[in-house]
Amino acid sequence: MTKTSRRAAAAAASAAAVLAFTAACSSSSSTTPAAPAATGSATGTITWFANQFGPTTTDVRKTLIAAFEKAYPGITVKLEQAPSDTDTYRSTLVTQISGGSSSFDVYNGDVTWPAQFAKASLALPLNSYFDQSYWNTFSNGLVSSLSYKGQTYAVPLFTDNAFLFYRKDLLAKAHLPVPTTWEQLQSEAETLQKDNLVKYGFAAQFDSYEGLTCDWTEFAADAGATSVNSDGTSSSIDTAAAQKALTFMRGLITSGVTPSAATTFQEQQSESLFTSGQVAFLRNWTYAYADSNTQGTSKVAGDVGVTNLPTFAGQTGPGYSVTGGWNLYVNPHSKNLAADVDFLKWMTGTQAQTIMAEQGGEIPTVASVLADPQVQASNPAYPVAAKNKLNARPSYVAQYSQVSQAIYTNINAALSGSVSPSAALSSANSQINSALSNSGL
Repeated sequence: MTKTSRRAAAAAASAAAVLAFTAACSSSSSTTPAAPAATGSATGTITWFANQFGPTTTDVRKTLIAAFEKAYPGITVKLEQAPSDTDTYRSTLVTQISGGSSSFDVYNGDVTWPAQFAKASLALPLNSYFDQSYWNTFSNGLVSSLSYKGQTYAVPLFTDNAFLFYRKDLLAKAHLPVPTTWEQLQSEAETLQKDNLVKYGFAAQFDSYEGLTCDWTEFAADAGATSVNSDGTSSSIDTAAAQKALTFMRGLITSGVTPSAATTFQEQQSESLFTSGQVAFLRNWTYAYADSNTQGTSKVAGDVGVTNLPTFAGQTGPGYSVTGGWNLYVNPHSKNLAADVDFLKWMTGTQAQTIMAEQGGEIPTVASVLADPQVQASNPAYPVAAKNKLNARPSYVAQYSQVSQAIYTNINAALSGSVSPSAALSSANSQINSALSNSGL
């Protein structure tokens, strides 16, 4: 996440009670409206309900609208400012759409919302409007999290990835390579600590909140584990592979590589430890590279490198990165679907994605744009992101709020040492299955 979107990890899926009421009053299989006119032939005015993203010095949304209206002179886009707080924004969307409002046509939404919003009839299914060749343009791992019961309910606007940030100077002093496995990272961290080059080896987001679901999803995927089975019907978290991942995470703390206080760390706390020079390796989002290399505010500016997250020994390629970022959704009550579709298609096309990457500082979702050398030159994290293996949280289940809470509360309990990894996974398994058996949200 960039600074303006890091709220997403901390606040995703927290309005379940409101959605439960909405779902009770809505059909989970709304009828898809007739396909709009051919792309490019639409006219009229649409309203884009969106919170700000990208740098605060300029509003990249207005740049995008101006470029879109130049490409589609028959369509006018009105920008409606959405609440900056994700919880408030989500509640506003739920209230207005469930009440039948058509005051806005398209809206930004978190990457964990598709199944929840689909079940509550808060988003329009999009399969009738985009063919498979369109969905194939996106980076691998982004589209699978957009579906619910065979229908796709959003398009990827911009994404965020997790990276490993590391102290280049410390590795050089110790003549150590950039680690590619978690075991290697732990070993190198212990060496740096033993040589009194750094206080701690590794920091991440281990607090009991949504960010830990992200971190857990990555470690689990590296070990070959998942939290929910692929069809979203039952928990799959209580396995030997998951036990391996959680035992390793706990071992980072008991070995002293990761401070015990990390069980209270969110993004800001883990980054602050890194930028103060107290830790060698950091798992965090894209924005941490610029933060840690900012002269005057970071003690390690100029000494920070960025690479893909490690994986476990014996696995091929880099480790998994969970997907963050925001999608574009269509209000099912919109009166101008043809213009909506043109807007979505353009916003996920080459021109808009390049603008978001180069001027907005957001990782593009279209694979060809992310692979563009000119785009990659605009941000040191982009070439690394192009090599990331992406993995979504289990947001393909409508009960994601409860599922995520079951994950992060139990994983945090194990990391804190209050329960064993096996007991934590057994408890999480039971709670996830209970959540999935709930017909509401």
